[in-house]
Amino acid sequence: MAVLLVVVDGLSDRPVDGKTPLSEARKSNLDFLAERGINGIMDTIAPGIRPGSDTSHLALLGYDPYRYYSGRGPIEAAGVGIEVKPGDVAFRANFATVEGEGSVFDKTVVDRRAGRIEDTSALIEAIREKVKLPVEFLVERGTGHRAAVVFRGEGLSDKVSDTDPKVVGKKVKRCIPLEEDEKAKRMAEIVNEFMQQVHEVLEKHPLNKERAEKGLLKANALLLRGAGEMPHVPKFEEKTGLKLCVIAATALIKGVGKIVGADVITPEGATGNKNTNLDSKVETAVKVLDSYDVVLLHIKATDELGHDGDFEGKKAFIEKLDAKIAPLLELDFSKHCLILTADHSTPVKVKDHTADPVPVVIVHEDVRRDEVRTFSEFEAYKGGLCRIRGMDLLNIALDLLNIAKKFGA
Repeated sequence: MAVLLVVVDGLSDRPVDGKTPLSEARKSNLDFLAERGINGIMDTIAPGIRPGSDTSHLALLGYDPYRYYSGRGPIEAAGVGIEVKPGDVAFRANFATVEGEGSVFDKTVVDRRAGRIEDTSALIEAIREKVKLPVEFLVERGTGHRAAVVFRGEGLSDKVSDTDPKVVGKKVKRCIPLEEDEKAKRMAEIVNEFMQQVHEVLEKHPLNKERAEKGLLKANALLLRGAGEMPHVPKFEEKTGLKLCVIAATALIKGVGKIVGADVITPEGATGNKNTNLDSKVETAVKVLDSYDVVLLHIKATDELGHDGDFEGKKAFIEKLDAKIAPLLELDFSKHCLILTADHSTPVKVKDHTADPVPVVIVHEDVRRDEVRTFSEFEAYKGGLCRIRGMDLLNIALDLLNIAKKFGA
């Protein structure tokens, strides 16, 4: 008995001239699942709350995000391979290009992604070797321009501001305490010292001299955001008695998996963008179903295309995904429960996450099949699941598999 939870990031939309990429896509396999299962709409957190991918995935795995979420930093850090411990303060980071005279805080951000630099390994190593702080720090590269930074020691706090101005043309921000607290003040001082030392190391690095000679933007600063202190999060297996596997390429989702104690797999060719190897991802999900009780398969590209406002691109990727999920239709639905849904809506007309409920379909031989025949935002609300919360989803699936625990006598 196993649950396969397929989460298509940012899948659903608000209508554009009465249409959405999902409603317009040719998707015979998704429609087959809608016809075979029970459908509904879902608020991954709560009605009217715009979910992040991190908070929504916590909810989908049965964790109350209001209790267990303390910021994106710790999750991102876990996702890039740092063993984040309770009490650590973690930040997301971007390698960026800054220009001007004076300290790093006098300089203007001209590119928040350093020309979308691909390999920052040498820069990371230089930071590790040459930056000296009164506390321990760990820094690890993510994909492309991304990185994560963790500060570890006594007397630290996550109640500090970002150094990332979030837009180009503005100066690097000083980190300031957000509370009148000695720990927050000390943390801000440490972050600002880190920022300055990192800038000095990167500005002189041979890789940046080489980039400048080639007419490429230097990666001469780190911009930090999303400070969070790692909370105590019970492991999924301790909490539920079930083994969990997360299949993902995106650092954030891998991080969610790691902090809840899942086995995390990144299949060959999985990239987290529209060029990801969907065959490899689906094949891996089917292969590991017999070894786990719950398998979460994450697909990212629909979210990116929503953020880009690319209606046709999102529609085309949904059609590509539809073809690639064909092996899932051959699962034994007497012992496997397949759920297909999204973590949030990323409408192309908004180019950001919204609180619009997402469509969800659950396929198992024991579901009370409804009259929905098409998988879309416009049809899902007619289904028998009605409107549910993200935290309810796994409970419904486990009950269908008859492995849920009884509440009461």
